[in-house]
Amino acid sequence: QVQLAESGGGLVQAGGSLRLSCAASGGTFSRLSMGWFRQAPGKERDLVAAISRGGGITYYTDSVKGRFTISRESAKNTVYLQMNPLKPEDTAVYYCAADNSARFGLTPKTSDEYDYWGQGTQVTVSS
Repeated sequence: QVQLAESGGGLVQAGGSLRLSCAASGGTFSRLSMGWFRQAPGKERDLVAAISRGGGITYYTDSVKGRFTISRESAKNTVYLQMNPLKPEDTAVYYCAADNSARFGLTPKTSDEYDYWGQGTQVTVSS
C-alpha cells in the first residue's frame, strides 16, 4: 500500500511561485509513474502534469506548459511540481497520484489509471 503526502500549497499573488512536494511511502518509488491533478470548485479533477517512472518522460496540460515543471527525486521518494508564474486560474486543490503498474515510459493521463492518491493541498492565487 502506497501512501502519498502533499505539501507546499498556500496563498500567493499572481506572478508568484510555489513548489508542491509529494512524498511517497510504503511502496517501491521506482515502480511508480506519478501525476499531479487539480480540482477547482465546481469543476472536474484534471491532470496537470505527469512523469514516467524513470523520470525521462513528462507530460503537461496545455494551460501550464512553460510555467510548471514536474520532477522526481528518487533519494527522497518525492515528486515535485514547480509552479511559476502562477495565475488566478491556477487556484485549486492539487492532488498527487501514483500509478503502480510499473509500466515503462508512460505518463498516465486519466485518473482511472492511478492507483493511489494523496489528500490534496490548496493553492490559491490572488489577482
